[in-house]
Amino acid sequence: MRPRLTPPLLAGLLLGLLLAGCSLSAPGSDSGGSAKRPQTAQPSARVTGVPPNLVRDLAAGARGKFLGIEAPGEPESLTPLIALAASIGRQPNLAGQYVEWGSSFDAAGAAAAWNYGALYYMAWEPFGTSVQAIAGGASDAYISGFARAVRALGLPVAISFGHEMNGNWYPWGTQQTTPAEFVAAWRHIHALFAKAGATNVIWVWNPNIINPMPQVALRPYWPGNSYVNWVGLTGYFALTGPQTFDGVFGPTMEEIRKFTARPFIIAETAVETGPDEGPSTLSLVEGATHTPGVLGFIWFDFDKNGVDWRIESRPQVRADLATAIARLTLANVHQ
Repeated sequence: MRPRLTPPLLAGLLLGLLLAGCSLSAPGSDSGGSAKRPQTAQPSARVTGVPPNLVRDLAAGARGKFLGIEAPGEPESLTPLIALAASIGRQPNLAGQYVEWGSSFDAAGAAAAWNYGALYYMAWEPFGTSVQAIAGGASDAYISGFARAVRALGLPVAISFGHEMNGNWYPWGTQQTTPAEFVAAWRHIHALFAKAGATNVIWVWNPNIINPMPQVALRPYWPGNSYVNWVGLTGYFALTGPQTFDGVFGPTMEEIRKFTARPFIIAETAVETGPDEGPSTLSLVEGATHTPGVLGFIWFDFDKNGVDWRIESRPQVRADLATAIARLTLANVHQ
């Protein structure tokens, strides 16, 4: 669960994370995207072709695990991502970005991430509209244009729409949207992408872990296996909650396994500074490595609302993470 970031931050979350000056946020802080595209760092490698089954293989988790990062910054500037990779000894292979509804598809950012060796992952946040309006066709021109841009890119991308829909902190959440309305909007978006020929999308359905809202059933929000490739989970190792992978994510995974066998990606997580930060960091990586059906995790690298979740500002977390991920078999997204 993340408080909304201001619009100038929303579009650039993914790759700038590694600069020492990055600001991090408390769990649940989205970011609004800037349209600026700095040209300071150029892609270090060019991809000449995409294997025909790559999207299918990535969606199935056939190529290994994902080590992802979400952070403020512009996708086209790879300097921060490279810096973080150097500090933890592994190159992230997934780069996350929050995209506000109405923004254009960031093809340049997605391409820069890909050329670096990372799958582009966008959390599409329907601020400024309503799920009901989307389901009713009010955004069809925008969605169709976005889908055509995704298709034109020709690279695999992961898209999550309306994350944490089972919480009450977003307009598309429980206070303003019913499960049936959410499912209708999801299926409508999916249909428009299919009509546009945008088959290069890995669709990610991303609820929050059930701990904050155990009374909200997840199954009514499920669009169906035909509409979803990955199940994303948002959950944090906070001082006031569980400190193990099973404690944080286990109950939610158990509930979801009652209605789908789709693979999991820990779509948003981090460890809060405290006495258990070291063991919690190790538990996160071990859980993502050894729990059946889990493809990896995306670290929320922000300093926000008084909580510093960043890797680079905390030597103990950085050292423990580097030790744990040294044994992680990462997917090569290019082959």
